[in-house]
Parts: sequence; C-alpha cells; structure tokens
Amino acid sequence: MLKNLAATIVAACAFSFAPTGASSQSSQPKDVAKTEPLKVGFVYVAPLSDAGWVRQHEQGRLAVQTALGDTVQTTYVENVAEGPDAERVIRDLARQGNKLIFTPSFGYMEPTLKVAAEFPDVKFESITGYKTAHNVAVANARYYEGRYLAGIAAGRMTTSNVAGYVAGFPIPEVLQGINAFTLGMRSVNPRAEVKVVWLNAWFDPTRERDAAMTLFNQQVDVIAFHTASTAVMTAAQERGKLAVAYHSDMRKIAPDAQIVAVTHQWGEYYTRRARAALDGTWKSGGLWGGVRQGMIRVGDFGSQVPKAVQQEVLARQKDIADGKVHPFFARQNVLDNEGHTVIEKGQTLSDAQILSMNWLVAGVQGKISH
Repeated sequence: MLKNLAATIVAACAFSFAPTGASSQSSQPKDVAKTEPLKVGFVYVAPLSDAGWVRQHEQGRLAVQTALGDTVQTTYVENVAEGPDAERVIRDLARQGNKLIFTPSFGYMEPTLKVAAEFPDVKFESITGYKTAHNVAVANARYYEGRYLAGIAAGRMTTSNVAGYVAGFPIPEVLQGINAFTLGMRSVNPRAEVKVVWLNAWFDPTRERDAAMTLFNQQVDVIAFHTASTAVMTAAQERGKLAVAYHSDMRKIAPDAQIVAVTHQWGEYYTRRARAALDGTWKSGGLWGGVRQGMIRVGDFGSQVPKAVQQEVLARQKDIADGKVHPFFARQNVLDNEGHTVIEKGQTLSDAQILSMNWLVAGVQGKISH
C-alpha cells in the first residue's frame, strides 16, 4: 500500500515586537514574545453548500478550529478547479503563511506535489491522493465499505431490481464504489442490476440531474451517485424515487427519497494532523481508514426504510468494523461484467488490488468510460 516516509518537522514559533520610538505604546515592553497560531489552509473543489463532498471537509475544518482554538487559524478557498488553477491557489496559500495545507480532491495531487517542492517547510495533506513526499502525506477513506452497506439497503428497497449510479470519473475509487454497491445489492437480492452513467466531471449539477432523470426512465427506482452536488437527490425527490445520499446526510433536501447516507468523517483526522504540526510530530505517511477508524459511517435512514432493514445494515456495519465482513471477499467466484473471474472463491482482494481496480463487476450494465 502507501509507503510511510518519515520527516522530522519542528513547529515554527514567530515573534512580534512592540514598536520602538516615541509613541503612546512606548511604555510597553520592547521584547514581548508571542507564539503565532498555526495557519491551516483548505482547498475545496466545488462551492461550499449545505451538503456534499465539500461540506464534509468544511465540517472537518470547523472541527479543527473548535478542538484547537486560538492555537490555529484556518481558512479555505472554495470552487477551485483541478489543474493549473489549483496549483495557483495552493501556492498562494503557502505564500500567505499557511504551514499546513489540506487539498481534498484527487486532481489536486500533482499540483500539491509541485507546490510542496517549492515550500519544503510547509506540510501538505493530499486527500484522496496516493503520492507522498517528505512534506506531503496522503489520506483517504474506504468509501467502498459504505457503498457495500448502502447496496444492502438498496437491494432490500428496490421493487424493479434495477438501480442507477451517476459516476464522476472512472478512477479506482469510483470503480470500487460501483462494484461494492452492486455486490452489496446482490448479497440480498441476486437479481439486482446496476446501470451506470459516466459524467467525467465531479461537479456539474445540471448534468447530474439529467443523468438521474435518464436512469429513472430506464426502470431505475433507487439511485446512487459519486459526484459532488445534491442534484441526484433532488431529482429522486421530484420523481418519487429512492436514493442513497453520499458525503452527507441529505434528508433536508430529499426527505422522502433518501433511504440511507454514506458519510465521511474528517474532523478527527484533520485535528490529529494539525495537532501534530503544532507539537512537531507531524510526519509524512499514508492512511486509508474506513468504518473501523470512524472515517466512514452509514446511517441517517429515511422514513420509508423498515426497521428490519435498518437493523440489518447496522449489523453488517458492525461486522465490517469487527473484520467479520469484507465487501471484496468471494463466497463464490466473482466475475466482472465481461465474464472474467476477478476474485476467486474464498479469496479477498488485497489493498493493492483494490487500489488498482479497473473492472466492473457482473450485474453492472455499462463500461469503463475513458
């Protein structure tokens, strides 16, 4: 998996001095040392809204501010496109004195590495990235664990046996989610099928909505998505369909549609890393945390979900936390949707195999879009 690269970082203390010369403050001591707060920057790939990917990272930022108080000063820049614009914003944050910068989007990985090379005394956290440097750590969540659990709920709730999935880009993280969702559905409903629409975009509410509407016109009665807005949930609410919320609890947006939410919890990780930057123990490395680490949580059931289904999903969540269930364990040979064996009976995919996933499991209607 991701290699840990250790680097010893000494937290910097800045000193401010009272002005000299004749002034109303001339009686103040001239050498008053003051420890400056650690400046922490966050870069968001979409606009900050009430729910979604960016909202969860904003909750993480607020958790840092609450936990560490005036020892930190946090700031964020929202709606930053991946690519050259991201590089510019990350560089600006470093120039502004931010000594710890979180960049939570896969497309920020290369810009983060480039800027990190220019600012060796600044610490960077590439969230969903996989390349490290002496001053760049990586972290991600095992979203696929939550997807598997959501698939169980969807498999119990569907009446058409056809689910939809609005997907961003065909990177391994998204493929993991589609496959785990399908395996979760089929674990309780072997006849279930999943239709995928690729957008090749993370945030495009109009197209997200259009994709959902298209799927609803193809017998889909429950839908999931891996994009950054709430458009799919809104579409499900309007059409009287069911939906799996992602990133955040979206019952305020889709009170009748939501069956369950797969949420990411970043506050504890962000706070721990900021504290390490403050006390000089921050090191580069990699973390891939899931249900067991509290980084993925499934819950926030909608009013239409029977108690028995809720209890089943929560029981399987506990099983995942306890290591009793793994979404990519094969009780029998698992095939991809082209008929090739991808997991042999009795085997569990390794982390390396999951991280390099490049197939769609049997039951998924669609191809990997490049």
